[in-house]
Amino acid sequence: MADENEIQAQPGAPAAVEGAETAPTEARGPGRGRGNRGGGDRNRGDRGGRGRRDDRRGGNRDEDQGEELIEKLVHINRVSKTVKGGKRFGFAALVVVGDGKGRAGFGHGKAREVPEAISKATAAAKKAMVRVPLKEGRTLHHDGLGHFGAGKVTVRSAPAGTGIIAGGPMRAVFESLGVADVVTKSNGTSNPYNMIRATFAALGEQTSPKSVAQRRGKKVADLLRRGGAAADVAQADAEAIAE
Repeated sequence: MADENEIQAQPGAPAAVEGAETAPTEARGPGRGRGNRGGGDRNRGDRGGRGRRDDRRGGNRDEDQGEELIEKLVHINRVSKTVKGGKRFGFAALVVVGDGKGRAGFGHGKAREVPEAISKATAAAKKAMVRVPLKEGRTLHHDGLGHFGAGKVTVRSAPAGTGIIAGGPMRAVFESLGVADVVTKSNGTSNPYNMIRATFAALGEQTSPKSVAQRRGKKVADLLRRGGAAADVAQADAEAIAE
């Protein structure tokens, strides 16, 4: 009898074990399914959406990093804001950014710390970059005047070897722009913000013979010959003009 009981118990034991194993599985199954539906789907959706946004942002960063930019810190000023409890101090930064090939921009940023203010100003400058046509890649095509607020700026093209004759904020603009020979004069104010804006106003009026010829429907050589140059000399100068 004992043997029969043992024999009967042996087949029953695996059944009991199987039942014990299946019961928790059935209990965990719905919970795991609910977890997958709730948190899992959300996590997958968040990873998917954030991944796509990060990919797009990463591509922009790679493009910015691939392009070598010249960053010039022009001015840092400590600013304060009066609030109910007293004064809250911060910093304001003015940055000029350029690629050294005829593109430059300036930006302004404020933050509680200096590095953060500089990074904000740099990002703003990269978004506001403008292209300025250069003669032979080293100087301006013609003279120009710029005015902003109380600041008045005069910029003049110069022969090779002159160098950058400019002071303060204006020098940072031409160095980041890639200009090697220029003569400038600033009157009216020494405020770096007004000087920078007046300088960019003068640079915004720069035009090249190529753009003027396209606008007037003429050839570049025809425009250069009006200055009294010979036909062959005007043709050679026209071919040498890149932009």
